Amino acid sequence: MLVGIGLSIHDHVLFLVPALIGFLASWLLHVGGVFTDNYELLRRHPENREHPELIEALQNGTLSLGVLRGAIVFCYLAALATGPYLLQTGGPLVIAFGVIGMLASWSYAAGPFAYARLGLADPIFFLMFGVVAVVGTFYVQAAPAYFAKSSWLVRQALPLDAFLLGLPIGALVTNVLLIDDIRDHQPDSKKGWRTGSVRFGIGWTRAEIAGLTVFAYLAPLWFWLGRGFSPWVLLTYVTIPQALAVARGVAKSAQFEDLFPMTPKAAFLSLAYAGLLALGIAMPSG
Repeated sequence: MLVGIGLSIHDHVLFLVPALIGFLASWLLHVGGVFTDNYELLRRHPENREHPELIEALQNGTLSLGVLRGAIVFCYLAALATGPYLLQTGGPLVIAFGVIGMLASWSYAAGPFAYARLGLADPIFFLMFGVVAVVGTFYVQAAPAYFAKSSWLVRQALPLDAFLLGLPIGALVTNVLLIDDIRDHQPDSKKGWRTGSVRFGIGWTRAEIAGLTVFAYLAPLWFWLGRGFSPWVLLTYVTIPQALAVARGVAKSAQFEDLFPMTPKAAFLSLAYAGLLALGIAMPSG
């Protein structure tokens, strides 16, 4: 969202209200996906100690599967409630973004083709957070400037930069998932999930994290020298020490206790990087 807003400022199409409502919808879908993951874990693998606090809550009655189902339904219905406004503002393509987001959220752990079980979460996370989120945020702001209501597709609101600028964010967010894959490789194996760590080993996932991190910090150079954005996009390099600290933590251990704090650190890194990149994008290049 931050990168999409930064690009909208750069392209003089800032329309903050639909961007914020779109963010609310996407956040609700994300939370619904987390609840769905927890529900499927408790339903399919009640003996799994991956999240012992959930098992304990279920056993002592402070949580029930019915409550989780209700929370899932609420999140998805609340997200759907934003649809009429976003349709009115951005046109029919915005609804397609919502459908894609809902499917990606629910099918992470649910359904016959849950992509986390199939080991496809890495590329889907990369595309959803690195492309779809940024394109959707920019589109819902830019489309009204080109009379979206009269067209199913507003091509002017889909510039190439909207597809490119979020890629390093997708890389860093995917790293959050990959750290969890290393941390949970044993319970994932017991569940039958075919993550990279389960199929190819922890070394493979560490190499993937390293490659995505390198890509994330090379991308701003390309945005500056190849796409014509302001050198202020290099502000993202302020976060390099934090990226190195996370990489060292992941490289040193595969133990749950050691890796557990790495997840929030990697998540904060992606947020800080996104904010700095958005600021750099918004700055005039002249």
